[in-house]
Formats: sequence, structure tokens, C-alpha cells
Amino acid sequence: MYTASLNGTVLAYGVQGPADGTPVLLVHGHPFNRTLWEPQADALASAGYRVITPDLRGYGQSPVSGDIVYLSDFADDLAALLDHLGISAAVVGGVSMGGQITMEMQARHPDRVAAMVLSDSSAPAETPDGKLFRNRLADRLLAEGMDGYAGEVIDKMLAAYNVPALPHVADRVLTMMRATDPRGAAAALRGRAERPDYRPGLSSVDVPVLLLVGADDVYTPPADAEEIRRHVPHARLAVIDRAGHLPGAEQPEVFNRHLLNFLAREVPGVPK
Repeated sequence: MYTASLNGTVLAYGVQGPADGTPVLLVHGHPFNRTLWEPQADALASAGYRVITPDLRGYGQSPVSGDIVYLSDFADDLAALLDHLGISAAVVGGVSMGGQITMEMQARHPDRVAAMVLSDSSAPAETPDGKLFRNRLADRLLAEGMDGYAGEVIDKMLAAYNVPALPHVADRVLTMMRATDPRGAAAALRGRAERPDYRPGLSSVDVPVLLLVGADDVYTPPADAEEIRRHVPHARLAVIDRAGHLPGAEQPEVFNRHLLNFLAREVPGVPK
């Protein structure tokens, strides 16, 4: 693990793979940390890619920074991390909230994004009911901590049938959620409640885009990925069977095959 002081905060991050490999920046979702990407980081590094996996501010080993963190703050952190590493452009991929941060980064720092990988994410702005829910959940996490929430949502983060079928995966996901600082989770929830609608900007995206989604995702179902593809017609879409909201954890071999094939076909080289 490395740390960097940048953009008014400190980010913990991992780097794997050869220094001259095509850079791939992977952005975790809520309420996880960079270890969510371990199956992908290992596969990509073995294939010769340089993989950067940050803990977003307030998650993992990156300290909490403020009572509200907007997706734009996360995106600016990632651009600053690329500066710190001397990387001009990278493949940027994210899951769930990490996918929205990826879209935010494309909107704010398009020259830094050589390709996009969006897993189980959605593009519209938050609804009024969604804003109320996220802010109430933030209040709850601050009052009660992460344990009860983690237990309630594990069968939505994973497809419900995978919780008993993949106990090691369920345990890993639960451990990540329970270890998250509730102050960081609450700050991100409040910021995410204010997210913009990314759909108007998607039609101008001219870099390669891969959409991945679990067939049984109840949070962001395949219809959400289809909507993104309607706005980015050249995007490639893969629906992963026997998976819910975290197909990279539930079906890593299938997920990695789609990811590696996409990179080999669409991203032959990215400037360092």
C-alpha cells in the first residue's frame, strides 16, 4: 500500500503490474474499499497492465475528509492521483458509485480517460425520494454504525442465491462493509444524493466503453446498463449470469474475461 497527499486529502492506493504497462484505474463502490478489485487487479497485472486501486477518501485506509463528499471531489482526487503517478491518461473503471465517479471523471477530466468500464452503475440524477433515502441512511450509519446495514444489504449486493452459495465472497464483502468508517460512508451518501444527470454528456463520449452488469442485480439492473448504451451506441455490453450487483466478486473469471478481451481489442495502448 502507498499513500499520497493530494487535493486536500490523503489517499491510500495500491499499484500492481509492470511500470510500463497500460494504466488501468479501478474505482470501488460504496461501502467498500480497493480490495474489492483484487480478482481484477491480479488478472490485469498478470496480463501486463499497470493497475491502480485507490481507497476513495473516507473509505478503506484513506481518512475521512469532511461531512459531505461530492462525486466531483472523488473525480478530482483520482485526477490528482494520476498526476502524482505521472500518468497522463488511463483506462478508468468503476462499479456502482465507482461507475458514477468514472462518468464524473469523464465529464470533468476527459483528457485523462482513455476508456471507460462501467459495472453495475446508473446515469440519471438522484430522485427526490432517493435524496431523502440517502440522507436518512447517512444519519442512521452515523448513529448506529455499519454492522446492521451490512447485514441487511448483503443479499442485494450479491445475488441472494450467492450468499449461501459463495460464503467466502459473502464474508469478504461483509467484512469490507463493516470495516468502513460510517463518517466516510455518510459523507459520500450525502454527496451522491446531489449527483447530476450524466446522460446528456454520454452522447459525446468518444472513447471505448465497456458496460458490465449482473443479470440479477436488484440495485442497477441490466435495464440501467441498456439505458447507458442507448446514449453511448458504440459501448459494448455484457450481462453476467449468476451475479448480482458485484459480478466482479461473484463471477470473477467471467468478468475478467470480458474485461481483458475488451482491453485487448479496444485499448491497444494508452500514453503513460
